[in-house]
Amino acid sequence: MTFDYLIPTKILFGAGKLNQLAEEKLPGKKALIVISSGTSMRKHGYLQRLEDLLKQQKISSVVYDKILPNPIKEHVMEGASIAKENGCDFVIGLGGGSSIDAAKSIAVMAVNPGDYWDYIGSGSGKGKPVKNGALPIVAITTTAGTGTEADPWTVITNGDEKIGFGDPAFTFPVLSVVDPELMLSIPPHLTAYQGFDAFFHAVEGYIANVATPMSDIYALESIRLIATYLPRAVENGSDLEARESVALANTLSGLVESTSCCISQHSLEHAMSAFHPELPHGAGLILLSETYFSHFTPHCTERYANMAKVMGGSDFVAELISLQEKCGMRDLKMSDFGITENELEAIAANAFDTMGFLCDFDPVQISPSDAVSILKTAFK
Repeated sequence: MTFDYLIPTKILFGAGKLNQLAEEKLPGKKALIVISSGTSMRKHGYLQRLEDLLKQQKISSVVYDKILPNPIKEHVMEGASIAKENGCDFVIGLGGGSSIDAAKSIAVMAVNPGDYWDYIGSGSGKGKPVKNGALPIVAITTTAGTGTEADPWTVITNGDEKIGFGDPAFTFPVLSVVDPELMLSIPPHLTAYQGFDAFFHAVEGYIANVATPMSDIYALESIRLIATYLPRAVENGSDLEARESVALANTLSGLVESTSCCISQHSLEHAMSAFHPELPHGAGLILLSETYFSHFTPHCTERYANMAKVMGGSDFVAELISLQEKCGMRDLKMSDFGITENELEAIAANAFDTMGFLCDFDPVQISPSDAVSILKTAFK
C-alpha cells in the first residue's frame, strides 16, 4: 500500500464561519473578488459582507462579476487583465463552483503570459508549462456541489471544449470558507443538482483505479451524508442541519478529487454541457448516471456493495435511483436541455478529444463505442 497525500488548504467550516475573515490572516492587501453574472451575491448581501470584512483588515478589493454557470475562457482573460491593472495580489472566488473555478484560472493568468488555452494539455490546448504559478486563491463557497474549495482543479469552456486544469503546486486555495448559512437560499432544484455533483465526485473517486485508502474514507462518508441529508435539504432549504451535512459531504468530495480522481462520467458530461452550456453540470451527471454506473456493475461488485451499504441498501444502482426519486430528479430528460439524439456520437467524440484522459482512471476503461452506447441508452 502506497500513496501520496497533500492538501495544503486551510478550511474554515461551519455556520457563521464567514465572519472569521475579520481576523483570519489573508494572503494579500488587495483582492480581486470573482462572482457570477447573476444577482444572488448582491441580493443576499454576501458580497457586501465580504467587502466589509476585508475592510476591517484594511484590505481593498475590486469586483469582477461576469462569470457564467459554465465559465468561459474570455472571462478568465478579462478577469486576469483587471487583476493586473488594479494591482491585485490575491483572488477570492465567492459563490458556487463556477466562480471559484474561474477565480483559480484568473489567478493563473494574472501572473503568466499569453492565452489561458496555451496551458491546457488536451483538446486544442498547447500544453505549455505554467512557469509563474498563480496568485494566492481564497474560496468562499455558497453552494454544495463541486468540492472545488478542497481541490486544485478548475474547469473552463472554450468554444465547444470544456476542459479541466490545475496543479497542486499552485491552484489549491490557500484558504477556504464553507459556511452553510450562505447556502440556505439555494432553490430545491439547484440544491439537488449540486448535491448530486458532489455525490458523483465521491462515487467516481471511489471506483477509480487510482483510489487510495484516504480517498476511500472521504468518499464513503460523503456518499453516506448525501444519501441521508440531500433529500432533506431539497425538501426544506432552511434545514440548517441538512445544509451543514451536505456541505461537509461536498468538501469531502473535493478531498476525494485531491486524493483520487474523477472518471469518464465527467468526460461525457463536460462534452454535453460544452455543446449545451445551458445544461447544469449536476443535471447532466444525473442524466447519465443510471446507464453509466450500470455499465460498470460487473466490474465493481465489492465497491458497489460498500457504497450501497452506506446508503442503506444492498444494490448501488437501485439506491442511486431511489435517491434521485427522493430528490425529484427522476423525470429529467436530455431533450429538456436541447440535446438531440443525432448529436450523441459527436458528444462522445468530443469527450474523448477533450477529457479522454479521465478514461484512463476508469475501473475498466470504456471505448468510444461504449460511450456512444451509454449516451444513447441514457437519452430520452
